Amino acid sequence: MDIKTLCLGVLSRGDATGYEIKKAFEEGPFGHIHVASFGAIYPALAALSEAGMVQGTEMAQEKRPDKKVFSITERGRSAFFEALIAPPGEDKVRSDFLFILFFAHLLPASRLAALIDRRIAWYRECLQRMEACSYENGRAGEVFVHGLGLAVYQAAADYLSAHRDRLHDEVSASGRMVAE
Repeated sequence: MDIKTLCLGVLSRGDATGYEIKKAFEEGPFGHIHVASFGAIYPALAALSEAGMVQGTEMAQEKRPDKKVFSITERGRSAFFEALIAPPGEDKVRSDFLFILFFAHLLPASRLAALIDRRIAWYRECLQRMEACSYENGRAGEVFVHGLGLAVYQAAADYLSAHRDRLHDEVSASGRMVAE
């Protein structure tokens, strides 16, 4: 999905500022699905506004500059629906962690163990945050995606826990690793 479609998706759920859109991709419902930066969100909102797909309203704030709240228009809803019915692109996992693990044989065994342990802890923290979000009364798709996200993160934590020692032992035994 392109950033404009991602913004339309957030706005289809209700009015939001650029900051609130960013938060939806950091710690909100899309935090484990996509990434959206301020450097991409604001130009996308400007383009969507120019195309008549969103409308911005200045809101006064006490002791702070005015904020701009965006709303999706009917044209924006139509464009968002068209994006939803188009075939999705293939999922791609982009992970610095997996890239580093690919070269595990080059790492000191202690560094490798610490790296995997930190990632297991990270997955468990994410699972706790995700489990704290209640989607009981959510729409069917929200509940489904939340459940799938929990399953994927749980499976990753379980896999790392179950296979950590094997990788560590193989790297230690290979003798090709960097000296500790």
